Amino acid sequence: MQSFQFHPAVTQWFEQTFGSPTEPQLRGWPAIQSGRHVLISAPTGSGKTLAAFLASLDVLFREGAQTDLPDETQVVYVSPLKALSNDIQKNLQEPLAGIRALLRETNTREIDVRAEVRTGDTTAAQRQALIKKPPQVLVTTPESLYLLLTSESGRRMLTTTRTLIMDEIHAVVDDRRGAHLALSVERLAALVKSASGGPLQRIGLSATQKPIEEVARFLAGAHAVDAAGNPDCEIIDIGHRRELDLAIELPTSPLEAVMSNEVWEEIYRRLAELIQAHRTTLVFVNTRRMAERATHHLSELLGADAVTSHHGSLSAKLRLDAEDRLKRGELKALVATASLELGIDIGSVDLVCQLGTTRSIASLLQRVGRAEHKRGGLPKGRIFPLSRDELVECAALLRCVCRGDLDQIGRASCRE
Repeated sequence: MQSFQFHPAVTQWFEQTFGSPTEPQLRGWPAIQSGRHVLISAPTGSGKTLAAFLASLDVLFREGAQTDLPDETQVVYVSPLKALSNDIQKNLQEPLAGIRALLRETNTREIDVRAEVRTGDTTAAQRQALIKKPPQVLVTTPESLYLLLTSESGRRMLTTTRTLIMDEIHAVVDDRRGAHLALSVERLAALVKSASGGPLQRIGLSATQKPIEEVARFLAGAHAVDAAGNPDCEIIDIGHRRELDLAIELPTSPLEAVMSNEVWEEIYRRLAELIQAHRTTLVFVNTRRMAERATHHLSELLGADAVTSHHGSLSAKLRLDAEDRLKRGELKALVATASLELGIDIGSVDLVCQLGTTRSIASLLQRVGRAEHKRGGLPKGRIFPLSRDELVECAALLRCVCRGDLDQIGRASCRE
């Protein structure tokens, strides 16, 4: 830790909380402190998000130790999910509070580093408060970043940005949402350059990306790629493979082209058995309708207070309540769509069940990775094919995971 030249309070908090750094942190911190664009690829639960944040927080605390920190946004964190944005903001409060407490013990000045969320769930009053008193760390989504860049007050708040962190970058790199985000990032970089003359440092994080050079080009932007196509970006590739407890669950009745009511009953009974045998289970489905349907059937078997759902059609209040109940260990099961797929840190989850195929290796790895999402954890996942065709695809996905394959950007690598 000392070689990274962190502020003593930052170093002390990390060592008291985690002991020793992981490989993404050991390799990531010097690269980030160099000021270059950095792409970190590492398995879920390996501490890569903290690798990005702690280096940025260290800069803020060092500046705050010298003079009062201005109410200016210096770090912008972009995640593809509202739930991930809220999760990161909550997880930022722990290091911020811990480091401030250590600083008070050493009788140094009070350093007020604030982190706030700006997403589609943020109320008008909260948005106005952010504009009037910008936080040093802004946690947001691609769409909210775009909206901030289209308003005069939003652009004024973002002119002081020095670091942009893009988490789960693989989720947007090869679709229209990613193209839209890339334009917003270039607008932000141009805004920062015109205001301060300095560059915007970009940090990308992901557990599943291939080819990694293409993701690095997306992160660095067109202006940071040489004639040979090499991006001006330091790539830290720890790999994506980790030990998994992964298997396919089949009903006793044969699977058909369409699921019968009898087979559905078998699946729900088996799901209930697995849920009862574990502390907390996260059940992933592919549609909002299926989320509500599965929640209803599981509630009948396990009790209404033991199961709830989480998807994009729910109000922000209901989604946040479900996330909080899950993290407090008050739920036996939460049925979710992709709304909880990426990066969410839920320590109590020890089993992930997937109803139907995930359609991609990355989604399967991300979803199963929500179980035991911590350093040294062994993610446990069970896949339930819902038809004969899905059985073939689920078997192929399982084989790809065993071989260490990843989806190629733009196509699925397991569909040979």
